[in-house]
Amino acid sequence: MASQNVSERPALPDLTPLAGKQTGAEVTKLVGLMQRLLAPDGCPWDREQTLETLVPYLVEETYEVVDALADGDVDDHREELGDLLLQIVFQSELRFAEGKFGIDDVARGIVAKLVRRHPHVFGDVVAKDAESVLANWAKLKAAEKAEKGKHGALHGVPKSAPALLRATRSGEKASAVGFDWPDADGPRAKIDEELREFDEARASGDRAAMHHELGDLLQATVNLARKLGLDAEQALRDSTDRFASRFAHIEGTLAAQGRSVADASPEEQDRLWNDAKRAEHGERR
Repeated sequence: MASQNVSERPALPDLTPLAGKQTGAEVTKLVGLMQRLLAPDGCPWDREQTLETLVPYLVEETYEVVDALADGDVDDHREELGDLLLQIVFQSELRFAEGKFGIDDVARGIVAKLVRRHPHVFGDVVAKDAESVLANWAKLKAAEKAEKGKHGALHGVPKSAPALLRATRSGEKASAVGFDWPDADGPRAKIDEELREFDEARASGDRAAMHHELGDLLQATVNLARKLGLDAEQALRDSTDRFASRFAHIEGTLAAQGRSVADASPEEQDRLWNDAKRAEHGERR
């Protein structure tokens, strides 16, 4: 087993759960259940799974947690967190079977990391505000990466993250080490520059250049959002929701007339779109 030797583990402060709070004791039953499912006489489907086959479920469950949060449904949120927790326990048990680590090692590792990165709570460091906490966190994280031989401010930004989120995090990390515009005017001007370059690529008919410049244009837009304190990922999600709502209005209106969207002229489609848009503005008043 590759877990850290007990004698090598750093001493931790008293982390006994606070009185009146839940303790996490029920999680042990989930661990026991997972072990039972993976036993020789357990569930054939669970026993066939690998770390690779579980990846889609991990991603799906993560998004379902986000959806439950957005919907504000407390019961769904609780249930989806359980589904996500199952994925963590499942993967930990598969790693334990390989002799690598288990769920206790996972929990022990994150506890040690959080204690280490909160010296203003568990040590003698003073942090006057959240900004100071984040700055100190970044320094500690960089030092930890250096100890592991991992260098570079952008190391650790997951390549599999949604593109807008990855772009945002990359900009944040670059900014943390001093690579950034002084204000939002910089990325706003960059948008104009990248749009001109995209138009030039489009005029040339060079699809590879168009692909390249479109990426740069999106990157500049994400940086503008970041400098303004806006969430580009959520902004696009909300915009897509508005698109879906307006399109549904067009479909519904035409269907009531026994027609499809393709039956309507571009002018009629625009009129129905604007009707839906005006209705949205009315709801917000």
